[in-house]
Amino acid sequence: MKNEQKASALAESVPKRRLSNGQQIPAIGLGTFGSDNYDAQEIAEAVDFAIRQGYRHIDCASVYMNEAEIGRVLAQLIKEGVVRRDELWITSKVWNDAHGAGEVVAACEKSLKDLQLDYLDLYLVHWPFPNYHAPGCDGDARNPASRPYRHEAYMSVWRQMEQLVARGWVKAIGTSNMTIPKMELLLQDAHIKPVVNEMELHPHFQQPALLDYMVENDIQPIGYSPIGSPKRPERDRSESDTVDIEDPVIVKIAKRLNIHPAEVCIKWGIQRGQVVLPFSVSPAKITSNLKATTGAPITSEEMQQIADIDKNCRLIKGQVFLWESAKGWEDLWDLDGTITQ
Repeated sequence: MKNEQKASALAESVPKRRLSNGQQIPAIGLGTFGSDNYDAQEIAEAVDFAIRQGYRHIDCASVYMNEAEIGRVLAQLIKEGVVRRDELWITSKVWNDAHGAGEVVAACEKSLKDLQLDYLDLYLVHWPFPNYHAPGCDGDARNPASRPYRHEAYMSVWRQMEQLVARGWVKAIGTSNMTIPKMELLLQDAHIKPVVNEMELHPHFQQPALLDYMVENDIQPIGYSPIGSPKRPERDRSESDTVDIEDPVIVKIAKRLNIHPAEVCIKWGIQRGQVVLPFSVSPAKITSNLKATTGAPITSEEMQQIADIDKNCRLIKGQVFLWESAKGWEDLWDLDGTITQ
């Protein structure tokens, strides 16, 4: 009981962000994408440990191929009384291969069944394309059925997302990997506006313009790869990639606070107003990542120093989603402010 009380106290100390619909989301969640390096049971065990330590936010997705294993863990923890369902924040996402008529609803229903839940706190459109790849493919893989963004097609997905809210299957809906021009179209046409956008955010890839746009439109930024994704798949690695936790500014702050550089990245993200989603199966790292949400803060001077080390280094480039006529991964991200056709 002492451990559960300690975990509950730590969970209460984690900052929360109020979303535009009034819900409050914990500012740190455990990411569960690790299928290239860990099997589903290992990740489920990490979820079990994390919740017992005080995590209350778990970020899932159907494509991670571990929701059934995580669901068994969630059901057992609730049964044991370790945590109540209403204390948890569970997110899932519809994968790119389920964008057709009725397929979003069916995908959500499967995730609910796998996770053994009556509702999701948040459901996201994983990518704004129906483009997908075989599990574990290399970075040069191309699906001949892939195509550029089409707003009409995306809105057919979004209308199904809105149906899920009406059915009570999900409490909130949001987006992931969106750009400003795509989001402008969605905000223009949505009946239910997205409450969050999940996006790559870390000290070497700060996306200030996109982050500011989301905040201005009352869309909460959720940052994946908050420490620079050292365990990302090989297909997402390139020679030009930089390493956030080796940056001298991050290392210097870590030494002052007597913490790991990864914890500095987490503190930075939270102090910047983001929700962060670090992934680990290591008990020590899971624990230290959670503790980084409290304790001594990064100073305003140090926050400015981190702002100055932005290298615009996108790690998750998404090149496996490219269509055959695309020039390169940049075409996915509308870098000139217009949607690439």
